[in-house]
Amino acid sequence: MKITCLQENLKKVLNIASNIIGKNLILPILNNILIDVSGGKIKIFSTNLEVGISANVSGKIDKEGKITIPAKTITSFINNLPNKKVELEVKKSVLKINSDNFKAEINGLTAEEFPIIPKTTQKNFSIIENKTLKDALLSVVGITSLSDSRPEITGILFNSDKSGIKFVATDSFRLAEKRIIRPEGTEDISQIIPQRTIQELIKILSDDPNNKIKITFENNQVFFETGEIQLVSRLIDGSYPDYQQIIPGETEFIFKLDKDQLINSVRLASVFGSKINEVKLSFNLKKKKLVILAADPDLGTNESELEIEIEKANKKEAFEIGFNYRYLLEGLSNLTGKKALLGFSNETSPGIIRSSVDSSYLYLIMPIKAV
Repeated sequence: MKITCLQENLKKVLNIASNIIGKNLILPILNNILIDVSGGKIKIFSTNLEVGISANVSGKIDKEGKITIPAKTITSFINNLPNKKVELEVKKSVLKINSDNFKAEINGLTAEEFPIIPKTTQKNFSIIENKTLKDALLSVVGITSLSDSRPEITGILFNSDKSGIKFVATDSFRLAEKRIIRPEGTEDISQIIPQRTIQELIKILSDDPNNKIKITFENNQVFFETGEIQLVSRLIDGSYPDYQQIIPGETEFIFKLDKDQLINSVRLASVFGSKINEVKLSFNLKKKKLVILAADPDLGTNESELEIEIEKANKKEAFEIGFNYRYLLEGLSNLTGKKALLGFSNETSPGIIRSSVDSSYLYLIMPIKAV
């Protein structure tokens, strides 16, 4: 094998491929990436047996062949080379690297030991704009559970039906749902994608609205293909909870207020949050004010006051509810627009957070008293 590539192109692909690799003592081959030069293409492969990545690299091919190389070693070396041409040549399971005044030799392992990364038939797939998918995933990816006892909520639900494509995540204390328009030809499907897969996918997706990604579900696996990069992952077995049952159809109270002011007030209150990270939202309907309170016996107290618009309310003149400030901030930070809508039924029921200008995102949060 002998090829020549630009350092910039090789660096980009190696960084993407090496992201999924951890230290594996049982199968040392999984610590390596596979460089496969065949069929007139230069391909890089990596896998941890749960997620696999393949990517094409542009370059000049002098001789075809393949080898696996320790991912950390080659990635670190290539990253520190100048942005010039890099020549890679294999001789007797050793990868020789030459670039300008820099040289290296890295011991490799034969490619025959490297696991086979699945391929898709691409019979049924969806095509979505990269930025649309990336924004949707970013709004839900941090909300999954870490519990091994309920694997179905450790991933993100991909649910496609006539109403659109919904991405849903929950840890049982809060829930986020983001809805996007379903592309034509997309079939009805409901699958759970591991959080780690989504995190790696977000790193790959660009913000260019002209770039698109192809998504295929097949044989209990999901395939993502954008540009010269393909990511494949196993899906999580099981049924996702019927989360629609816990979303209130209507709420007794709906308040509108400035999103940034609310975020800033909650952050100030978090400095004085108690051991359970509680902040209290006290609504005075008569004065149209919201008081945000936090208290810690060792630190002191904090109080902020904001103006509110009352969209809906029953005959009560006051309403108070407590939340984990971290959960509250996460929901608010994912809203678009300048105004947030907060909906409540009572002091012990889940609160609903939405944007006043975008109904495609819903965030449900359990109050402290109800946990």
